[in-house]
Amino acid sequence: MTAATVLDDRKKRTQAAFEELRDRICAQFEAIEREHSGQLSELAPGRFERKRHERPRVDGKDAGGGVMSLMKGRVFEKVGVNVSTVNGRFSPEMAKTVPSAEQNPDFWASSISLVAHMQNPHVPAVHMNLRHLVTTEGWFGGGADLTPMFMEQSVEDARDFHAALKRACDAHGADYYDRFRKWCDEYFFLPHRNEPRGAGGIFFDRHNTGDWEKDFAFATAVGLAFLDIYPQIVRRGMSRSWTEEDRDRQLLRRGRYVEFNLLWDRGTQFGLRTGHNTDAILMSMPPVARWT
Repeated sequence: MTAATVLDDRKKRTQAAFEELRDRICAQFEAIEREHSGQLSELAPGRFERKRHERPRVDGKDAGGGVMSLMKGRVFEKVGVNVSTVNGRFSPEMAKTVPSAEQNPDFWASSISLVAHMQNPHVPAVHMNLRHLVTTEGWFGGGADLTPMFMEQSVEDARDFHAALKRACDAHGADYYDRFRKWCDEYFFLPHRNEPRGAGGIFFDRHNTGDWEKDFAFATAVGLAFLDIYPQIVRRGMSRSWTEEDRDRQLLRRGRYVEFNLLWDRGTQFGLRTGHNTDAILMSMPPVARWT
């Protein structure tokens, strides 16, 4: 195979893996909606609705796009699972922040991004994303992190979430979990409030060991670890009773989530600066939030 053929094959495999992961996650979440028997179970179970969006053509060429999958249900107050595959040119400002892009601003990127905000305040919100970016270099990034509304009541959830991610990390690098957990704690932090966003998880970026197959396997393992553990956490807590006071606490915690995503999240900034669909980028916002 030529270098170009190998690169094209890797792009196709990455996009296909992210789309398959999306489909499996959506199927699990819809199954949870059907199973629910606690508060709000009198409502109809939610179903995902999909909407495709295309980026404006660049110099007459196709620039890619994505599919936004959104569900509002009786367990998941709002959950989005987006997959996008785009290409184009970085602006001069953006190119300065990306390795090798100042010399050649052309890029290709594929990603899956998920954020779930729950009806029950005792079920943690969650974020997971994976991405593969190719300029004159190529690398993977992503991770997953858990945001309980009641940190003191979510010790078991956080423990199991971290254990699943650690197993995925340990299978691919002895130091991955410690490095990427620390990175997550540092990244998902609100400097203006001097507090973490939640219970952490793992975060990695510009991950390129020189072995593409190994890096691809690691990225997909993180996605599968999430698919395994988060539905377990949801099923464990979704039938717990909750009060209006619990709901008030949840809405205040969601305000912190909004602050981080709009002020500090690099993925939000990347999407807005590269012409992605604004609704898909801001899919991470909760449907309702509150500030004191």
